[in-house]
Amino acid sequence: MDTLQGAIDERRAHVAIIGQGYVGLPLAMGFAQVGYRVTGLEADPEKVASLNAGRSYVPDISPAALQEALAQGYAATCDPACLAQADVILITVPTPYTKTKQPDMTYVQQAARAVSAHLRPGQLVILESTTYPGTTEELLLPELEKSGLKAGEAFEVAYSPERIDPGSRHYTLANTPKVVGGMTPRAAQLAAALYGSIVEQVVVVSSPAAAEMTKLLENTYRHVNIALANEMAQLCHVLGINVWEVIEAAGTKPFGFQAFYPGPGVGGHCIPIDPYYLIWKAQESETVARMIELAGQINERMPEWVVERVTDLLNDRGRSLRGSRVLLVGVSYKKDVPDMRESPALRVLEKLHQKGAHLTYHDPFVPSLPWHYGGLESVALTSQTLGSADCVVLLTDHSELDRELLAQYAPVLLDTRNMLQGYRQPNIVRL
Repeated sequence: MDTLQGAIDERRAHVAIIGQGYVGLPLAMGFAQVGYRVTGLEADPEKVASLNAGRSYVPDISPAALQEALAQGYAATCDPACLAQADVILITVPTPYTKTKQPDMTYVQQAARAVSAHLRPGQLVILESTTYPGTTEELLLPELEKSGLKAGEAFEVAYSPERIDPGSRHYTLANTPKVVGGMTPRAAQLAAALYGSIVEQVVVVSSPAAAEMTKLLENTYRHVNIALANEMAQLCHVLGINVWEVIEAAGTKPFGFQAFYPGPGVGGHCIPIDPYYLIWKAQESETVARMIELAGQINERMPEWVVERVTDLLNDRGRSLRGSRVLLVGVSYKKDVPDMRESPALRVLEKLHQKGAHLTYHDPFVPSLPWHYGGLESVALTSQTLGSADCVVLLTDHSELDRELLAQYAPVLLDTRNMLQGYRQPNIVRL
């Protein structure tokens, strides 16, 4: 292992990263930029061809950054044989959940088997995929040791949760602290040295399970507090109070309060999914996670509540939802990104469609929707498209949206993000 420590310190190590998506590709670019030889293992041949041609499909990675990495030795491949040549192997594959909200470890298991088939002495294996506490030790480790090699002796294993914030210009890979937990002190030391070469701060915890739980606590904290904001929004609506005004006022307190905001639901790969890993693990341990379960129920119901608000707005104007023309503005899960993973806007769309609304949408980052969402294409946001709708629902507050246009021409607009804060026209209604 001293040989590996030296290779990391001198940035001569060969780093292989399984998965070249929102997590794996930024990591690959980070390691390539500081001199490591980097190989990206990706199952999709079209993505591999795109990467090797210098075409990035991850918004946070510019074509120029990718082309620079290629010039520095980065390469993408579909061939898992590359793992045998690597000194460090990072696993950054998706961890979705099943229809019954149980962790789906299929991709992690597949990656672990691929690593095991090519594992050799002296390597460091790090799991980054978000998962339930115990995954590294209970699932990854046994699979790797099927190679005949023993962890802590022939190779080392660690866990370091991804903390990517897609679309953020303020928090990047480099300035977001990296949490690391090793199966052994040596594994933690190696992983900390590796990440320390590309990030400003590394936080070492006592075990992989502690690192796994750290990521879940971060996202569950947001999940629970967003649920509180969503429940406050519903309560304020009943009481005739502007919830946004209340949150703004509460936010002036310099201690004991952090502002979270309501919306049409929660989206992305982390917030809607990660808390259910904890719920599942609690059930496996014959205990319960009541607050997390309740927060999930509140957040999951928000798209339905948005549809109820749309129905009420149309009824107030003498129209039924069925047959009405509804224009959705923004369908990605957060502002200024094309990412639609678990987007609450898509659930609003589905529910409106089921109730017979005639739907169109506008999103500058999403030119078209998959066929199972009706195969719709984004329409231009003009006075005509706004004026021809019976109701406009603002679901994602992209920066480039024309607020004046929305405020002036929408017959009635339900603003679920408070993007039109300060506008007092009677046609603008806030969540």
